[in-house]
Amino acid sequence: MTRPETRTAPSPAPESGGLAFAFRHCEELVREGDPDRYFATLFAPAAFRPHLFALSAFNLTVARVREAAGNPMAGEIRLQWWRDALQGEARGDVRANPVAAALEDAIVARRLGRQPFVDLIDARVFDLYDDPMPRVNDLEGYCGETAAALIRLSALVLADGAEPGGAAAAGHAGVAYGITGLLRALPWHARQGQVYLPGDLLRQNGVTREDVVSGRGGPGLVRACAELRALARRHLASHEAARATIAPAARAAFLPTALVEPYLAAMERPGYDPLNTSVEIARWRKIWRLWRAARRA
Repeated sequence: MTRPETRTAPSPAPESGGLAFAFRHCEELVREGDPDRYFATLFAPAAFRPHLFALSAFNLTVARVREAAGNPMAGEIRLQWWRDALQGEARGDVRANPVAAALEDAIVARRLGRQPFVDLIDARVFDLYDDPMPRVNDLEGYCGETAAALIRLSALVLADGAEPGGAAAAGHAGVAYGITGLLRALPWHARQGQVYLPGDLLRQNGVTREDVVSGRGGPGLVRACAELRALARRHLASHEAARATIAPAARAAFLPTALVEPYLAAMERPGYDPLNTSVEIARWRKIWRLWRAARRA
């Protein structure tokens, strides 16, 4: 894929209160756009929350590039701006963008590597196009470079320079959380012409891409989604088996995985339609699950 040469910063922020404004902006962005991670972050120690919100705001921003850009080339340009910003090659004042300013502070203050962020951006290139997800292991890799990478980076923030452990646990937790999120978003993605369901799994169940994007669905799609839920649960079990390897200080980074099982269970209620059912759990129950997981951590 050819890298575009034109580089444009996405939505620079108005001049205001520097980093304090940037951190408030990130927190509000996550509260509105990613409430699960927002509530989970509230159970982390207060001193670390601004940087955790910065990471989640960055993740949310690059996840929304397709929607914001409108076409793949514009999306490539936006993602390239973020690569350049991370590598010190962007034109103009990067810190005029509040998410970029907060993220840069998190990277420097918490001594985070930049390559995982670049890898996350590279994984998000897939979002810009309507290409199929070829195989199950490609889906696991995608979730590993996005959701799992965010958990690992959050663990590094919470460990504050120490080794957080739990690298394998983060991988499994991220795949479980990522697959569950994609199943929840299936109706929306299908309407946009996107299919994250692996092609090999669809073929095994007699489902075509057209069945998904046209809204036809059918028994084969129900079976394919059930297999993906089983895969998410296997990764969740592997995460649980590796919990002992996570440093206590870093365990709050894994709190969003407490919501995986209730979301999967909601997909197994009578009348569930993968292409039309909105999968949600009550806010009080969500917070209760996170509270229980935080106490356990």
